[in-house]
Amino acid sequence: MNTLLGRRARVLAATTAMAGVVLVAGCTSSGSGGSAGKAAGGVELVKAGEITTCTHLPYPPFQSEVDGKVQGFDVSLVDLVAKDLGVKQQILDTPFENFKTGAFLNSGQCDLAAAGMTITDERKKHVDFSDPYFDATQAVLVDKKSGITSLADVKAKGKKLGTQAQTTGEDYAKKQGFDPISFESSDAVVNGLRTGQVQAVVIDYPVVQGWLKDKANADAFSVVGNLNTGEQYGFTVKKGNTKLLAAINKALKDAKADGTYKKLYEKWIGPYDATAASPSAS
Repeated sequence: MNTLLGRRARVLAATTAMAGVVLVAGCTSSGSGGSAGKAAGGVELVKAGEITTCTHLPYPPFQSEVDGKVQGFDVSLVDLVAKDLGVKQQILDTPFENFKTGAFLNSGQCDLAAAGMTITDERKKHVDFSDPYFDATQAVLVDKKSGITSLADVKAKGKKLGTQAQTTGEDYAKKQGFDPISFESSDAVVNGLRTGQVQAVVIDYPVVQGWLKDKANADAFSVVGNLNTGEQYGFTVKKGNTKLLAAINKALKDAKADGTYKKLYEKWIGPYDATAASPSAS
């Protein structure tokens, strides 16, 4: 994460019908932390005509940048919120630690955060979460040549384990007694596996599913464990921002009711599991 702390945040246009696709430098904050405009239903936004989303790139299939365009499951769901509000979505790429503290929400630089973020009691102290929109599990992915057959095997054979910094996957590994090598992004995690810095990684299973769509990865790596840690993802807003939170929850509810959620799930995640549309309360 440290390599990101000095990096200027970037605003990227989401790939929606209403938004442009040009990379824009700088922030779209009103500068005062206050609202610059209102959308449908009296929802206050930091910039008129736009809903600004904080994320952390890359994290496919939830959000990633391809040829200057940001796309993914999270992006598509927030597009639905933007459509309901009659605005376009802009995306601000920021360090992941800001999602835990709500820093960019509190400073008025973003309206919401969407980053495949697990709902936790600790994070609820700093931000308000939407209804859960995705049930997540952690996968143990290993180099096939390592001979590792389970997470416990990593320790037993003295192999190195990698995780993404400041994620629940990293927290889980530490609770199991590991001292994992920490990488700042999901791309760095898989690169660590490719280059032999680590022989196994613990990271969200949907991310692993995306990696294994690439034949070279599928030939080199295999999943030896799927850990049900009871995690669910949610979008976040500044504490007390009830109108925007209600708009997000309405968009999620409508998408699950009319089949849009299923369509987007199949496009970005894979085969649809009906339980994903009605996750239990976190």
